[in-house]
Amino acid sequence: MKDQKGVSPMERIRELLGEPSARNTPPILEWLRASKLMALGWTAMRIWLGVMWIQTGVSKLWGAENPAFLHNNGAGVAGFAGHGAAAYSWWASFLHSFVVPNASWIAVLVAFSEFAIGIALALGLFTRLAALASLALLFTYVMSGTASVCGFYALFAIVILATWRTSSWIGVDGVISGYRQRRATKLALSDRIGSDLTLNAVIGATTESIEAAAAVAFRDENEAVSSSTDDSVSTR
Repeated sequence: MKDQKGVSPMERIRELLGEPSARNTPPILEWLRASKLMALGWTAMRIWLGVMWIQTGVSKLWGAENPAFLHNNGAGVAGFAGHGAAAYSWWASFLHSFVVPNASWIAVLVAFSEFAIGIALALGLFTRLAALASLALLFTYVMSGTASVCGFYALFAIVILATWRTSSWIGVDGVISGYRQRRATKLALSDRIGSDLTLNAVIGATTESIEAAAAVAFRDENEAVSSSTDDSVSTR
């Protein structure tokens, strides 16, 4: 619906609140996200979180928790899901109806996921994906009734995700990004050199054509003058 002036409610709301994309980021936040000095802090947080995930994954894959996750039909996950204090009733229903019957393969998935997330974060490889996966796992743990250090881990994962350009700068992602930047620069330079060579070739061909045309015109003019002189001599 539009009012008497023909302005819709959405347009009025947009006029009142402005465009989100036009809002400026505070300089301090830009500095925190782009600063190479702060990159050292974000990198330390990323590596620490990665090491924590590696420890939990190693414990489940090869350590004391191995029997409860890779054997005995995922007894660790089944017990946790079946007797945990779920945050909501609908989540408790999900745990009892889906997680407990499929505890054997879910336990293996959890163990390998924790280890893989840890390796990725420690190396700075697929940093954004690893941080998101970390948050997803932490979400399931908290919803299932385990707080522990989940909030602390989640805070680190959110910071790493928000500052991914600098938090992954010192890592495999940074090396890959540097390679792509160098390659893009070389390709742009090659394209520019190719364009310059093409332009020079066109200019050279045009110059040669002009010189050839001038030479032909000069020759024709000389022949015309010579012919005129011969005719004059013959007349005398």
